[in-house]
Amino acid sequence: MQKHLKLISGSDLRGVAVDIGGGVTIDRNTARAAAYQFAAFLREKCGKEELKIAVGHDPRLSARELCVGTFEGLGAAKVKVVDCGLCTTPAMFMTTVKLDCDGAVMITASHLPFERNGMKFITRQGGLEHDEVAAIAAAMDEDVAPAQPETESVDFLAMYAQGLVDFIREKTGSERPLTGKRIVVDAGNGSGGFFARSVLEPLGADTTGSRFLDPNGLFPNHIPNPEDATAMQSVCKAVLDSGADMGVIFDADCDRAAVVDEKGLPINRNRLIAMLSAIYLEKEPGSTIVTDSVTSAGLTRFIEAHGGKHLRYRRGYKNVIDKAIELNREGIACPMGIETSGHCAFAENYFLDDGAYMASRLIVELAKRGDLTSLIEGLEEPAEEKEIRLKLTADNFRPDGEAVIACIKAARDSREDWMANTDYEGVKVTIRLMGGEGFFLARLSLHDPVLPINFESDVPGGVAAMAKQLYDVVKDCKNVDLTPLAELAR
Repeated sequence: MQKHLKLISGSDLRGVAVDIGGGVTIDRNTARAAAYQFAAFLREKCGKEELKIAVGHDPRLSARELCVGTFEGLGAAKVKVVDCGLCTTPAMFMTTVKLDCDGAVMITASHLPFERNGMKFITRQGGLEHDEVAAIAAAMDEDVAPAQPETESVDFLAMYAQGLVDFIREKTGSERPLTGKRIVVDAGNGSGGFFARSVLEPLGADTTGSRFLDPNGLFPNHIPNPEDATAMQSVCKAVLDSGADMGVIFDADCDRAAVVDEKGLPINRNRLIAMLSAIYLEKEPGSTIVTDSVTSAGLTRFIEAHGGKHLRYRRGYKNVIDKAIELNREGIACPMGIETSGHCAFAENYFLDDGAYMASRLIVELAKRGDLTSLIEGLEEPAEEKEIRLKLTADNFRPDGEAVIACIKAARDSREDWMANTDYEGVKVTIRLMGGEGFFLARLSLHDPVLPINFESDVPGGVAAMAKQLYDVVKDCKNVDLTPLAELAR
């Protein structure tokens, strides 16, 4: 049905699950229909009749209703269910490894506001692709008769946490390697509070000063998103107030994280990628690090200086991770795929985007080295960077967005001062500036009527200079709100 297709968001189903005035678009019936079709998909994929599927959720207010619908759909499909209760998305994948589940369903909308919710579908190969989710949505029928499945309840989050504890102990060679270290966690009232209580404290860490560890489906303190400025300020303040050696912040379902150093400075985006690159290139010199396309030129030089290769690829964490997997299949060593949003996946961990595992990897280095910031000495950071989002105003917005991209490409081909780059998505232009250079990347959002543009400059004033040049090129394009670009160009 068409309404189900509208729920597709990348490789998830997402919609409004709590009525705040505009009605709901995803409910118990939706979850029942989706779960039933996921079981059919999995049965065909696995080539077996008897299936075992794990179900978990983050703390959103609508989680239990959607879980009930999911149980009913899986019961109608005659599937055995493992009820994991409150859990994280990475942990739900691990049920396919540790509990021999054929697949898993995670009820979450990641970092989105409390009224939203959704479903992630997981197999032993990882999350479903967009086309696979689209096929499930197209086949959904809300007339599926509900049935109760054979159900087993498992506190899998505790098992998953113990796995991280064992990993850190193995890598450090110590039972309590964090003794004398203070590490604060900001869970944003999502699923990540376990990391402080069940991972860090058993390893000897003092977690005094941690914030918002208790699950609360209203997310009353800040958006559970490491990219949100308010959220990042919260964990930075927690580090400074408590005199911590490190801070960790998660999104609601813990597939993303960022960290903060002992000075209260964020280690995210290019800095986080550089830090992890230094760790893995020390172990695997000559290997390739895959990132999304908006990483800095300074990061490229840092990776190359550490003996690695840097491949910028299309934005979207699935794109980045899939590219890293593809390189390894081709015999090209690639230990990591990471997006500037904080989605990070390692070859050594099933290429699973797992914020808690990534934080654990850094904690190993903190325990061994005493600090983390020394890892990114020599990283050249841009003097300026900025992202703007231009709204496309027509109902059928894609042709207008594509016309803007085409206009920029034509200008790039005709101007001597605009240099071409590999266009994995949209159009990227490098521009020589006074005493340096910069670039901008314009792309069309996959799902929304928006044209995001990322700018980066080596010199102060470079972003405004590039914005002015770009505005002069696209000012006559139709059905696009150029106001943010015009304001940046002033």
